[in-house]
Amino acid sequence: MKTLKKEFLPQKICIVCGRPFTWRKKWEKVWEEVKYCSEQCRRNKQ
Repeated sequence: MKTLKKEFLPQKICIVCGRPFTWRKKWEKVWEEVKYCSEQCRRNKQ
């Protein structure tokens, strides 16, 4: 993925808190599986 301005990066909605979060380089290969905006939300899923 080439460098894009932040406003053009893909976004998803966190399934726990409902807030939008943007693509991160560390998620490049697993973006389709990412469901949570943070480790805290992932731990607090119910």
